[in-house]
Amino acid sequence: MNNSNTTQQHEQMTKKSAPWSLIIFIIVIIVGIGVAWQFTGNIEEPTAIVEPEVEKVAIVPEPVFEALKDEEPEEEVVELVPDIIEPVLPSLDESDDWLKIKLPEITWRKELLKLVIDEDMIRRFVVFTDNFAQGVVAYEHSPFTLPKSKFSPDQANVSQQNNKEVWQWDESSTRRFSLYVDLMRSMDSESLVQWYFEVKPLIDEAYSELGYGDDDFTQTLQDAITRVLDMELPSKPSMTLVRPSVMYQFSDADLESLPESDKLLLRLGKDNLLVMKSVLLELHEELAQQENGVD
Repeated sequence: MNNSNTTQQHEQMTKKSAPWSLIIFIIVIIVGIGVAWQFTGNIEEPTAIVEPEVEKVAIVPEPVFEALKDEEPEEEVVELVPDIIEPVLPSLDESDDWLKIKLPEITWRKELLKLVIDEDMIRRFVVFTDNFAQGVVAYEHSPFTLPKSKFSPDQANVSQQNNKEVWQWDESSTRRFSLYVDLMRSMDSESLVQWYFEVKPLIDEAYSELGYGDDDFTQTLQDAITRVLDMELPSKPSMTLVRPSVMYQFSDADLESLPESDKLLLRLGKDNLLVMKSVLLELHEELAQQENGVD
């Protein structure tokens, strides 16, 4: 009896404990399978993700970055410097052909260039100017041809003074110089002075041949121009002439005693002389500015 009760109690206890043991076993199995699955199961290899290459950017320190941000980009300015072409001058002995090409550039009255003697032009200009500055007229070295018409007094007005025939000055005779004055007036003074300094090496050479060494011819040219500018017109309303020989002379001793250069200016006539003074005054000022380096 006691043995049977003991057996029944043992069976009941076994029945009560069996479900819990089974549950614990199943949990252990599940956990083991889970662990095994994580470490040894058929897990797919993870696909490698290729990140796109990122361009490396230099990191500029903050203060430098701010300075670059505020600074405007400077444009490179290329300054074009024109080539300075020095004029190639011929020799003095071969300068006439070169001058014949250059002369038409300084006047719009090209037809009047026929008045210029185109032989040994630079030497003629230098010798005539040098003499004129001293009051002498070197006709044989004149840069210009002689007027076609000759001087003639007013033949209708002849009187006797001190047993001498006296002629009145004929103002119309000054017209023979009009074309020469027109040629001077047709030249632009600025262009003429530029041309003068371009040719000056040849002019200095011709001036040196006269025995002046390294003296500056420009001063001589200015002296010749000043002689024209300082020339005063006679106060007398008319001039009279006498003819003691082949040549006519002024009957007024004061006029006749003037330098040859001044008497030539008187023969130009009042109107021509005033125009000539105006042209040469411009030329005088341009020469002075060039000499002093003033543009």
